[in-house]
Amino acid sequence: MRLAHDDLGPKSGRPVLLVHGHPFDRSMWRPQAEHLAKSGYRVVTPDLRGYGESPTEDTKTGLDVFARDLVELADHLQLDRFVLGGLSMGGQIVMHLVGDHPGRASALVLADTFAGLDTPEAKQARYDTADRIAAEGMERYAEELLPKMISRQTRATRPDVEKHVRTMMRSAPRAGAAAALRGRAERPDYTPGLSDIDVPTLVVVGSEDEFTPVADAELIHRKTQASTLVVIEGAGHLPNLERETEFDEALSTFLNDSGVHP
Repeated sequence: MRLAHDDLGPKSGRPVLLVHGHPFDRSMWRPQAEHLAKSGYRVVTPDLRGYGESPTEDTKTGLDVFARDLVELADHLQLDRFVLGGLSMGGQIVMHLVGDHPGRASALVLADTFAGLDTPEAKQARYDTADRIAAEGMERYAEELLPKMISRQTRATRPDVEKHVRTMMRSAPRAGAAAALRGRAERPDYTPGLSDIDVPTLVVVGSEDEFTPVADAELIHRKTQASTLVVIEGAGHLPNLERETEFDEALSTFLNDSGVHP
């Protein structure tokens, strides 16, 4: 399927493909897309199938399907190799893509994500939550998630970020979000594949992240050969929005140090 997407920066620039998390949309990456585009990169930010402006009829969307959609979009845009980044579920999709489609990524960004499997309880909770949001919509779910998505400090000092995050979550299509939760519950364990990653990798996490704490990022960093770990102080699960200046600086430094120039 053809994903709705933004394509910023010069078409001749080094391509960067950024994958949003659940339950968000491509506007999640707007600060990074604008920052990198001004530096001369070509930045593509899609809405995943079932999110934002990308439709779906799926009742369960596996991470392999999301990965295949992204490769098809890259092929459509004639992007042979690209920097590939994802946050949370987006990071898991990145890990799936590099396993299923080797050779496409020239560098990786794994932000606030988790390589391992869910516990049986967490897996069942994904199924239960999928059924619940399919029946009742996103509003109550969004309000319950919000305090865990961003840090207490962010909520106190960045009402603009809180508003953006709330809007994305409340606006997420219930059917697409439910389908993704069901598929994500059945994802494989990405931990063994981390040692096969042979491109520069930035592992970044908010210091106050409740969903994927710093220990999860440290594990990915230890098992991924050419990786750099950055902890964004004071941020929760969405450091790219909560502390965009620090996140953008870490991203630019990583790309420059890795020789990935515009």
